Amino acid sequence: MTINDSAPILASRDGAILTVTLNLPDKRNPVSDNGLIDALIATMHEADADIGVRCVILTGAGSAFSAGGDLKAMKAGSGLRASLPAQTRRNYREGIQRLPLMFHALEVPVIAAINGPAIGAGLDLACMCDIRVAADTAVFAESFVKLGIVPGDGGAWLLPRVIGFSRAVELTLTGETIDAATALQIGLVSHVVPAADLLSTARGIADKIAANPPHAVRMTRRLLREAQTATLANTLELSAAMQSLAHATRDNEEAIDAFIERRAPNFTGE
Repeated sequence: MTINDSAPILASRDGAILTVTLNLPDKRNPVSDNGLIDALIATMHEADADIGVRCVILTGAGSAFSAGGDLKAMKAGSGLRASLPAQTRRNYREGIQRLPLMFHALEVPVIAAINGPAIGAGLDLACMCDIRVAADTAVFAESFVKLGIVPGDGGAWLLPRVIGFSRAVELTLTGETIDAATALQIGLVSHVVPAADLLSTARGIADKIAANPPHAVRMTRRLLREAQTATLANTLELSAAMQSLAHATRDNEEAIDAFIERRAPNFTGE
């Protein structure tokens, strides 16, 4: 799966791993751009539909992961903000708000390889992913309040679920910028590495995920997402239903046989 270099999204497949790159570096990869949103959603849907894609790495071209919204467009009223408030509401619903819904519905795991600033909606985009790995030069801010606006892309739902309510409130209401070391300390990211090692580190994690049976990985990812808002009883019921599906796969039999025979398993997604 490849897209031409001038597209707002680049996608490159290497074996079972798909690397997706936000490709508007001159604008610092604004996730308020409808062209980028459309292309990202299309690319992720295609990856989700292909059981051969076992993990996705999401990163940014240029110096930024994503600096959030395009402020120049906001000022001109040509972006999400419209002269009619009712139209602004529709712009959000039909634009950037499609992203958190799409990421939440995915089954393929997504790793954010945060190569530079992740600001505002860019931070929220990182929080939409399942795992976050950051370059040591990356910085983060939930900075909407600094612009006199609120997180319109779901940040008030996303950030507390990643770092906890108290820390999320502090970051959101102060709008302060934190460095990668602080992001690691508060659990916003799982790893901080030198910039030169970012993609290889993300690939290492992706390879470990891809080594497991793909149906089990995707159903487990779905369970983890659903459990964020479900009751224990509902999660157990869904777990039992998915477990019956997992037991019916050839990969389940292969995993058991390989363990008994003390050999490496060969998972085929069947």
